[in-house]
Amino acid sequence: MRARAATVGDLENVFSDLSKRISDEYVAAGKDSKIAYDNLMMNLKEGRAHALVQGEKTVALIAWHENSDAADTLFAAQEDFFSAATVRFCKRHIRHIQALAGNLPIHSRSWLHRPDVAKWFRIIGYVERGQENGANLFELPPAPAA
Repeated sequence: MRARAATVGDLENVFSDLSKRISDEYVAAGKDSKIAYDNLMMNLKEGRAHALVQGEKTVALIAWHENSDAADTLFAAQEDFFSAATVRFCKRHIRHIQALAGNLPIHSRSWLHRPDVAKWFRIIGYVERGQENGANLFELPPAPAA
């Protein structure tokens, strides 16, 4: 797996076969796929979105937006994305995104209270920070100084 700057084609490809678990997450957040698509498109146009590519196929997009105290993530994926290998890849790649965001803490949210989601975030290095607007808030603390 590798990451690169996302394109509009990547966004369209991922959303053409969006994972049900991601669609369910959007609904639980009070959004639909169109709102998520538009939010990802905005970040893509601002240069803050990466395509996660397996072989030659884009299987996921991750975008981020910095605010005063953290960088918030947005995510979309096809079912092919979800595997042990991608979790290992994401553990490295999220630190790269964190560096691009000035080593701010990374905030990610999950509206579906699934144990596998919490486990996935823990493996990557996130700490659960409680509830925020009905979502579980996960935080990746800043990387230690080198």
